[in-house]
Amino acid sequence: MQTMHRLPDLRRSVADLRAGGACVALVPTMGALHAGHMALVDAAKATGAKVVASIFVNPKQFGPNEDLARYPRPAAADSALLTAHGCDLVWMPGLDDMYPAGFATNVSVSGVSDGQDGAARPGHFDGVATVVAKLFNQVRPDAAFFGEKDFQQLAVIRRMVADLDFGLEIVGVPTVREADGLALSSRNAYLSADERVRAVALPRALAEAKRAIEAGEEGAIAAAMTSLAEAGFVTDYVELVDAATLGGPVPGQARRLLAAARIGSTRLIDNLAIKHG
Repeated sequence: MQTMHRLPDLRRSVADLRAGGACVALVPTMGALHAGHMALVDAAKATGAKVVASIFVNPKQFGPNEDLARYPRPAAADSALLTAHGCDLVWMPGLDDMYPAGFATNVSVSGVSDGQDGAARPGHFDGVATVVAKLFNQVRPDAAFFGEKDFQQLAVIRRMVADLDFGLEIVGVPTVREADGLALSSRNAYLSADERVRAVALPRALAEAKRAIEAGEEGAIAAAMTSLAEAGFVTDYVELVDAATLGGPVPGQARRLLAAARIGSTRLIDNLAIKHG
């Protein structure tokens, strides 16, 4: 596996990967890799494409009181994991490579970014859209793979790609979970032993709400929020939304149940698909 730190080297290496007509797939990450990220790499490899993974902790998507300074950065372990899964190239730019002096452009995707995490974390999705747009222009992939755990992020990127004619396929990969149902996340490392035990209340509350909603029962969202509070969570939101627009659900259209909640100092997100109403 090659590791590139400078843009000219990256572009030469990607051109070499394309030799003979190969497609290139991108897996954007912020590092601190786990089995969820590897599911993206494996899904990309399964298409027959050459796989480029990026590792960049993007300051533009962190708020002023969020965890940028303490976000884990285990570069050697990340590289070893990517190598083991057959990644062809890792792109690890520095801050000056991504945002050089004088950088003044911001990509904003309205609508899908307005509610949920967009409301709870102002500016977050502008940071996501800006860095992902840069990565797409740097690597110029044929496809990019993102986890469904960050479902609003996935919706934002799909909207951006459609609106700006990027001409690549966006592939969503199902959430990878621990044996007890907790969605894998780099931020799970922040949980204390007691918080980790109680954190399973999040997927369990969503699973029960999913069952109730699909059965046509009333009060599913309120019941989920009560369950989370009893487990020690402070809930930002639990919402049933249209899967494409993230607005109000539309009869006959795909729906998604989204949630974000804090336990201790750790903010966790999760979501589940809901059968059509």
